[in-house]
Amino acid sequence: MKGTQPNYILSINLSTILKGMMLLTISLLSLFSVVGLLTSLAYNYRISSHSVNEATEHVKGEALYYLYTLENRMFTTYAPRNVKPPSLGEIAFRYATNVRFQDPRSFLSREVPGFSIYDGQILVAGEGTNYLNMPIESGPSGEVLEKQNDAPLAKNPPDIKKDKLSSPPTMTTNGKERVFMYFTHTRESYLPLLAGVSSPDSAQHSSVNVTKVGEMIKVALEHKGIGTAIDKTDIVAKLEQLGRGYNQSYQQSREVVTSAQTNNQDLQYFIDIHRDSQRKQVTTTTINGESYAKLFFVIGGEHANYEKNVKLATELHNRIEQKYKGLSRGVILKRGKKTNGKYNQDLSENALLLEFGGVDNTYEELNRTANAFADVFAEYYWEAEAVQGPAD
Repeated sequence: MKGTQPNYILSINLSTILKGMMLLTISLLSLFSVVGLLTSLAYNYRISSHSVNEATEHVKGEALYYLYTLENRMFTTYAPRNVKPPSLGEIAFRYATNVRFQDPRSFLSREVPGFSIYDGQILVAGEGTNYLNMPIESGPSGEVLEKQNDAPLAKNPPDIKKDKLSSPPTMTTNGKERVFMYFTHTRESYLPLLAGVSSPDSAQHSSVNVTKVGEMIKVALEHKGIGTAIDKTDIVAKLEQLGRGYNQSYQQSREVVTSAQTNNQDLQYFIDIHRDSQRKQVTTTTINGESYAKLFFVIGGEHANYEKNVKLATELHNRIEQKYKGLSRGVILKRGKKTNGKYNQDLSENALLLEFGGVDNTYEELNRTANAFADVFAEYYWEAEAVQGPAD
């Protein structure tokens, strides 16, 4: 009939609405679950610029250049010969198995017990440094660490004291302490200082140990006008008091560092002094006819700002190489299972772990190296102060 308006019937399917609501709910729950998972992951597994960099660090430069040619054909004119795309299969295999074809150590790291303790990445190789002479951490037994079992001394070490200078340093920190030294493995000692001890793992002593090296460095730095604090807290004794194991040494020394930071706002540099268990042919060098204990910088790579620690260590290594050729073994990055991964270096961008010689180094060799390190560090420190202005 003319003029009659058509009737429209709106049909609502309840089951479709329910399905839509369920789909929306599941999507939201999935989104929240993924976000929660990502934010709860340990730092080294989170998606970040660092993790992306780590994922691509083993991709060859030629392969990356190939990707540029796909975006801009002009790059093909200057592309290296035989440039190939990255092997997606190899990349997938690496992240599924943690095996890297270019690094044979990766085939052993999960199969040989304790292998990862000696693993690490050489960032800067010093003279003679390679993957066959990486630093070795001592594995002292509980019996060796007991104070009453200290080995007798081969000879009494001379007193370390600040001699009067003929002229005062031209620059000083005006009595303020800028460098803080401590010792996570406090009782690490040196075989030439102990009588009747031959095993590197037994080179432990409650009083004659790496703290003596710290005293040497402190005196040398203060001769250069840099106020230095040294904390000789016996970490082993603290662990015993609290019923903790030796593998918790860094957690215990962390309290030492945070306490120092809280109580002394003037502190700028934090150096943890250790002793390598490698033997003399690895840890000793001759400069101008005199024997020196070699140095090795160790950086923990499992925190966000580790690259700043790397920058400081690399700068000091390069300066040491310029002035005392062969004294520094280089800079090594440590992370992964069976390692601490931080070494308290997340507390400051100016934090270092320094392997100071090895078990066979003598008092005289250690003292020469302490003076050489202080000499180089002081030059770096005063140049940095001139650029940055007074720390105050």
